[in-house]
Amino acid sequence: MAMVLWQAGGMLLCGLGVGLMLAYVSARLLHTLLYGVTVHDPWTMAAVTLILLAGGLAAAYVPARRAGTVDPMEALRSE
Repeated sequence: MAMVLWQAGGMLLCGLGVGLMLAYVSARLLHTLLYGVTVHDPWTMAAVTLILLAGGLAAAYVPARRAGTVDPMEALRSE
């Protein structure tokens, strides 16, 4: 289960890094759509990043936990 979560965490961090860079660059284009938030608000960026990270890890945890309960020999025999 730790291996699956580690791999999912690596992909999530790469995706969040690229997403943060793109959000920072495209924020100037979207400034007319933002209400009550500055263009580069660090608290909003951090909150959204943490929410997406938590959601991604939760989405990876459920199948990893389920796969961890299966006996490996039983899974190999079913194939």
